[in-house]
Amino acid sequence: MASQQGIDEPAVEEFINDTEDAEERERAHRERGTSRPITVVGNPVLHRECQDVTVFDEELAALIDDMFASQRTAEGVGLAANQIGVDRKVFVYDCPDDEGVRHVGAVCNPVLEELPAERRVLDESNEGCLSVPTAYASLARPDYAVVSGQDAAGNPIRIEGTGYFARCLQHETDHLYGRLYIDRLSKRDRKDALQQMAEGTPRYATVPNE
Repeated sequence: MASQQGIDEPAVEEFINDTEDAEERERAHRERGTSRPITVVGNPVLHRECQDVTVFDEELAALIDDMFASQRTAEGVGLAANQIGVDRKVFVYDCPDDEGVRHVGAVCNPVLEELPAERRVLDESNEGCLSVPTAYASLARPDYAVVSGQDAAGNPIRIEGTGYFARCLQHETDHLYGRLYIDRLSKRDRKDALQQMAEGTPRYATVPNE
């Protein structure tokens, strides 16, 4: 997958440690935040590129807290800002990797890095999305991903993920560039996913499309 451009930021070589105190950090965010309803496919904010985060302040910190609260309510492993109707390039995650290790964090202005050919091993597992509730479809994605961006304070960060966590990083970055996972499916599989959604009942509050 080609890299997607965010705002200019210094390059970093080291990966952050997003596993230390994961449970405590997630709980602190969630308890400060307020859960919001989830936008669903068809809502315009999901189908266009979000605005870059340029101000790293208390408002952004509060948004991230609300995103963690919303993610927990919806029982998700990742959530992009436009999934609660906010037009900003930031996503949060609380997701295990291939080894079952829990990763927790937030990324502003994420950029998926180009992978060398030897790291592009495809995993065809099922994928779902809080914005396409109750629907799942098989989707091939690389089982390794690297995302660079900024943390809530504006510091440059770099994150790597394997397996399910790699899929999460790719899925959430896609969201912030206006792409849902069903946009990567064949027409037939996309239609099937939307039919699953139409027949299902979300277990969390959603924003009705006008």
